[in-house]
Amino acid sequence: MKYFIAVVEAHSFTEASYALEISQSAVSQQIKALEDDLGVPLLVRQNRTFSLTPAGEYFYRHGKELLQEIDAFQKETRRLGEDQELQLRLGYLNNYCGSELYETIAAFSAQYPEVTIHIFNGTHEDLYEQLRSKKADIVLNDQRRAFSDTYENDILATGVLYAEISLQNPLSRQNHLSLEGLRRIPCILVASAEQEQAEEAYYTDTLGFAENFLFARTLEDARLLVASNRGYLPLETFNATTPAGTASVRLPLYKDGKPLLRHYCLFWRKDNSTYYVEEFANLLHKRIQPQDSHYRRTDDVEKNQKIPKKQ
Repeated sequence: MKYFIAVVEAHSFTEASYALEISQSAVSQQIKALEDDLGVPLLVRQNRTFSLTPAGEYFYRHGKELLQEIDAFQKETRRLGEDQELQLRLGYLNNYCGSELYETIAAFSAQYPEVTIHIFNGTHEDLYEQLRSKKADIVLNDQRRAFSDTYENDILATGVLYAEISLQNPLSRQNHLSLEGLRRIPCILVASAEQEQAEEAYYTDTLGFAENFLFARTLEDARLLVASNRGYLPLETFNATTPAGTASVRLPLYKDGKPLLRHYCLFWRKDNSTYYVEEFANLLHKRIQPQDSHYRRTDDVEKNQKIPKKQ
């Protein structure tokens, strides 16, 4: 079937043999064997040219469709055979607080029940290392370094960095929190013991936080510290939804009178850009919607702030 279609599209046995990288006599033999098997002629040969019989027209038209279906069938069979277990290894920031990721995971699982999702969280550096060492397929992370050509750098959104603070603190009654006004209040960070130094350096040297930190191992522990008025907790989130209960409030963080902006991205290795990875990214994009004036899509922010593609 493949040889016959090649001959018809090349309008020549010779050209078809070049395209198929086999001899012309082999092509002719295969076409004759096909006609013998079907019991009807497909071509009317006239010296060095030929025309299609009605049966040949039919066979060409539908045969081409069948070959496309067979090709897709083979690729899917091969993909299933190569994957011992269909899985998606997903990492996210350990101070991420929002419903979009959870909703995307639920939607993905419902649409692709054959895929097992392995989920973990960590600091920016934890996630980067997992991706670099190929222990993660895709991670939801903030942007702290120049984009690399090794990875797909999928910018989800740019928005204000939020923080939770206890309602016992007078600053909770303001419209926003300023780094200048928070200098004497401990900043609570979620990090492992190994990542404490790296997180502290980033928040002080890059973002301009005061050197006044408390560390928690989990987000739940950090929020308990906030509830007891031990400090404030920066959060990675796409919206300003007030946390459940009455212990704390979530407010945008400002620096020098301006919102402290963050770029949120999905990262995955280009050499691991599978269908499931890209489909998960598409589903998450659909669930991120502007919630208030402090949150904007990346393309809106770029009008006022250039996001570096290379540094």
